[in-house]
Amino acid sequence: MKKNVETFLGCDSSYEDAIIVLFGAPFDSTTSFRPGARFGSSAIRHESFGLETYSPYQDKDLTDCAVFDSGDLELCFGSSEAALSDIENRTAKILNDHKLPLMIGGEHLVTLGAVRAVLNKYPDLHIIHFDAHADLRDDYLGAKLSHACVIRRCHDLLGDNRIHQFCIRSGEKAEFEFAGKHTDMHPFHFEGLSELVRTLEESSVPVYFTIDLDCLDPSVFPGTGTPEAGGVTFMQLLSAILEVCRTNVVGADINELAPMLDQSGVSTATACKVMRELLLALYK
Repeated sequence: MKKNVETFLGCDSSYEDAIIVLFGAPFDSTTSFRPGARFGSSAIRHESFGLETYSPYQDKDLTDCAVFDSGDLELCFGSSEAALSDIENRTAKILNDHKLPLMIGGEHLVTLGAVRAVLNKYPDLHIIHFDAHADLRDDYLGAKLSHACVIRRCHDLLGDNRIHQFCIRSGEKAEFEFAGKHTDMHPFHFEGLSELVRTLEESSVPVYFTIDLDCLDPSVFPGTGTPEAGGVTFMQLLSAILEVCRTNVVGADINELAPMLDQSGVSTATACKVMRELLLALYK
């Protein structure tokens, strides 16, 4: 793989030396409300240079980390399955080279492609999912491959009690009923996360970590396709990310920034900072 022309801040390692490999999945063809998440990955990369490489929260610097940015995939907007296949193949390549894949979406459906590859390598995989939405519909307007169904499709692969959901505050009644029987859902907040992390740490099971940025309150992060009032603050999200990264995270993503929906640019700046902190927390 060749380094992208424009990389995320400080992520200029060679592929051979990298511990973490970034790639973008600019896909939003199943967006159910406001489109634009396909532009999220390039915006995060471009605007990252408004940040410092150093995090005072973690006392770590990206210049001390071996991270490679492989740029955005060129995805087929006319076929969700073709796009997911390309994402799966890129994730599998990174995993097979003994590196950690970190994907920038894109709408949340892109997570399914990465999870397919990670599960193939780690059959005992668990998922930790931060989101405003349950994403547990069996279909959305007849489509089973939709950002509204992505965690349901992941459940099809993993089965019961291996998907842990936090901050959820929106969904059909049937989704919450499904979660009550099949997933470990913690609505509205991060309560229960510390206990979960302790359990996963002790067992050292592999974890896929997916962050839908609309878990943040729209007052903090309005630039997203389906904003939901009642979300968390940046500092609450940061604290939760640091908790999760104590587990054996083997793959991760952030998604659902739609940069043009926030003309102030604050949402993109927030997404960049989340990405910086996630990268540093994942880097062992």
